[in-house]
Amino acid sequence: MSVAKKEYKRVTVKSLVEMKANGEKISMLTAYDYTMAKIVDNAGIDVILVGDSASNVMAGHETTLPITLDQMIYHASSVVRGIDRCLVVVDLPFGSYQSDPKEALRSAIRIMKESGGHSIKLEGGKEIKESIKRILNAGIPVMGHLGLTPQSIYKFGTYTVRAKEEEEAEKLMEDALLLERLGCFALVLEKVPAKLAQKVAEALTIPVIGIGAGGGVDGQVLVTHDMLGMTHEFNPRFLRRYLDLYTEMTGAFEQYITDVKSRDFPSNKEQY
Repeated sequence: MSVAKKEYKRVTVKSLVEMKANGEKISMLTAYDYTMAKIVDNAGIDVILVGDSASNVMAGHETTLPITLDQMIYHASSVVRGIDRCLVVVDLPFGSYQSDPKEALRSAIRIMKESGGHSIKLEGGKEIKESIKRILNAGIPVMGHLGLTPQSIYKFGTYTVRAKEEEEAEKLMEDALLLERLGCFALVLEKVPAKLAQKVAEALTIPVIGIGAGGGVDGQVLVTHDMLGMTHEFNPRFLRRYLDLYTEMTGAFEQYITDVKSRDFPSNKEQY
C-alpha cells in the first residue's frame, strides 16, 4: 500500500516519528565524505548514518573497533558540509561511551560541537543506560542500536543472526522498550529474525530501522558502498545491490590506462 509522502525541507528527529505515525517508511544510508553525502542527500534520503563502518569501508580494518573519536568527527564534519535536507546520525565509536557515562557525554558533545552532526547512535541496552541518560539530559538526540552490535563482535564471536533464542529475544524486547522510555528518538535493529523485528516495531512508538531485520519495521538502512556494488566480497542475505560499480569502475580505470599508454588521452580537444 502506497502512503502519501510529506515533503520535509529539513528532516529532524521529529520528522521520523511523524513518518512512522503516518505509515511512511524511512530511508537511511551511510556516508563518510562530502562528495558521497552530497549525492545521497540530493537523491532525497531521509537519514545519513556516519557509521563506524567507516573503519571497514574507508580504512580497511577487519572490525569497527579501531576507528577513533577524532576520525569519526572528521568523517561526520565532511558529511555535514555536503547535506541540505537529511538528518545526520553519527556513531559513537568503541571505547568512547561503554565504561563511563561522563566519558560518554564528553564524546557525544565533541561530535555535536566539532562535526555539526544532528544526533548520535550507540550500541546496547540496559548495560549502557546511564550513558544514554546523561547524553539525553544534555539535549543530544540518541538513536539506539540492538541485535547484532558489531562493536561487541569479540564477545559474540560471529556476525550471525541474533535473538533467535527466546531468552535473547525477550532481552532485546526489554532493551527496546527501555530505550524508548529513556527518550531515544529511534532504534536500529541489525540481523534479527523478521518476526521479532516486526513485533518490536509494533510495540514502540519510536521508529525502528532495520538492517537484515525484514520488512515489518519502519525503515531500512544499508551501507552505501555495499548497495552500490563497490564492495564485492560481502554478500549477506539482506543486501540488495542496486549497481555493480566495482565492475564498472574497474572497466573505466582499465580504459583510462589503455588510453594513456596508447597516447589517445589527452586528445587535441582535451588540452590548452
